[in-house]
Amino acid sequence: MTLTNNSSLIARQTAQQIDLAQTMLTRSLNRLSSGNRITDPGDDTSAIATSDKLDAQSQRTQAASTNVQNAISFVQTMDGFMGGVGQILTRMGELNASAGDVTKNTSDLAQYQAEFSSLQDQLRALIGGDTSVIGGTQSVTSPQGSFNGTALFDANTANLTVSIGKDAGENMSITGVNFQQGDLLSLIHQDASGNYDLAVTSAGTAAAISGATDQTSTARAGVAGMESRLNIASTQLAVESQNLTAALSDIKDVDVATEATNLAKYNILVQSGSAMLTQANQTPQAVLKLLKG
Repeated sequence: MTLTNNSSLIARQTAQQIDLAQTMLTRSLNRLSSGNRITDPGDDTSAIATSDKLDAQSQRTQAASTNVQNAISFVQTMDGFMGGVGQILTRMGELNASAGDVTKNTSDLAQYQAEFSSLQDQLRALIGGDTSVIGGTQSVTSPQGSFNGTALFDANTANLTVSIGKDAGENMSITGVNFQQGDLLSLIHQDASGNYDLAVTSAGTAAAISGATDQTSTARAGVAGMESRLNIASTQLAVESQNLTAALSDIKDVDVATEATNLAKYNILVQSGSAMLTQANQTPQAVLKLLKG
């Protein structure tokens, strides 16, 4: 009887070990098939809480990165339009200087004036504005100098606040550029009849072009500074995102080499345990045969 009882106890213990090995084998299979180290909340409760926080931070960082990239596109668009303004002003200066040549006849001056007025039209269309500001008989409500429906050089353009980080308060202000004032305004301003205040041969045209050029250059310098800061913020966010991704990977991703070793280990234990359970169950049968013999 003692032998039979011991065999029964060994069989139960072996079955328990097989059940445990089978559980660990299933866990390894789930981890390897999903790629996740944590497949059940009970695997690592503290790691789940940490990974949730890191994942939320990662999502906010990616959103901020998108904001920064959009802001970079915004200021680059501003700079591109201002570069065009600079080219227009350069050509207007050439025309003004050429018109001062005493050898030019009336026909030549008329041609200079026609091109000069055309460039003024281009500036006016690019800057835009209401007639109460830029004069004339018709407002330019949809200026060419705009980004996603936002006028870039309007008198009402406010400073824009951009979120450049995952935490509250990590903001940057993009300073608005107002070209509806100063010398640029004098070049595009029209009288009540729709005629420009300044012509190619007007006394104040040269000074207005020079002042407008300085006005544009100063604005471009400011935009360049904002773009540099945004590029730095973009680089920092990229590094932060990489670090968060790496931290999440350490917590959530399975170590394939280690888990593959565990899979082989528990597979062997299940198979060997099954063999031993068969052996333990056969022992009482052998005793019974001896008693019958």
